[in-house]
Amino acid sequence: MFDDLRFPVIAAPMAGGPTTPELVAAVSAAGGFGFLAGGYLSADALADRVAKTAELTGEPFGVNLFVPGGAASADLSEHIERWRTEAAHYGVEPGEPQWDDDAYAAKLGLVLERKVPVVSFTFGTPSPEDVERLHANGSKVAVTVTTPTEADQAVAVGADALVVQGFEAGAHRGLFADEAGAEGGGAQYGVLSLLRLVSARTDLPLVATGGLVHGADIAAVLAAGAVAAQLGTAFLRADEAGTQPAHRKALADGGRPTAFTRAFSGRPARSLVNRAVTDFSATAPSAYPEVNNLTKPIRAAAGKAGDPEVMSLYAGQTYELAGSGPAASIVERLQTEAREAATRLSRLR
Repeated sequence: MFDDLRFPVIAAPMAGGPTTPELVAAVSAAGGFGFLAGGYLSADALADRVAKTAELTGEPFGVNLFVPGGAASADLSEHIERWRTEAAHYGVEPGEPQWDDDAYAAKLGLVLERKVPVVSFTFGTPSPEDVERLHANGSKVAVTVTTPTEADQAVAVGADALVVQGFEAGAHRGLFADEAGAEGGGAQYGVLSLLRLVSARTDLPLVATGGLVHGADIAAVLAAGAVAAQLGTAFLRADEAGTQPAHRKALADGGRPTAFTRAFSGRPARSLVNRAVTDFSATAPSAYPEVNNLTKPIRAAAGKAGDPEVMSLYAGQTYELAGSGPAASIVERLQTEAREAATRLSRLR
């Protein structure tokens, strides 16, 4: 699984717009592998993207789904009022801060119907029964893990591969359960330390992700035991990505630190620091997807207005080192850098 790629790079599923069929197809054509992001989409919208990707490439690709959790018990009233002020500024209404299951069952049915080769899961594991259904359908199952304990749980349900996510990663941490009050969501592991800890517990193929934007990063995680590297931030400014212009500009300008925040979604996610992160993080409740539904129309309005201070500018810690241009050229650069890094390892002979 993933060991037959011409180049062991995977385009991460980036929900909310950045991942497009064109990006997945371009990375696949360049010798890598791409995941469509199923999060936040309706089953019909995901079906359209699966169909479009299949039109663009004959190469296999994957789909990522968010595993739904339970409804939040946190008090959202203060956070709602804070975001209501932002909504008034843009002349929009806040979203309804309600729980939903992200149409999980319908989208799982879709990937089964379309016989998607690889289905990955974030925010938890699928049930053993759903894993059996996917296996019977010919699909492989990958689960995002952020701790050794989560890795054990993923192995127990029958996962075929683990996506080992370090705290350096941009956007949401793939936590199975968010620990309220803990910055970043509890225990944190860097990608290399987590990769080594997990590889000592299982022989499953491991995909490393988190802050990987350079070919040397890919070489490093391969040397540490990964079969492939999954990159998201490295492709945020690709021509084929659906990243909003104000987000692209903030990434290109650089200079902003990154930090974990629940301000935008109610789950810890690494974002460039802007006014919303600074002002709202301290009081943001652990309440996903309620907070995400609350802030969605406000963030969309900010993006339309080109205002980066109220947008979720998700990006990994090393975003300033990522490039831009066609996805194929990004993959080519990564290949060159990885080969150069491998040559440096000749000193170990």
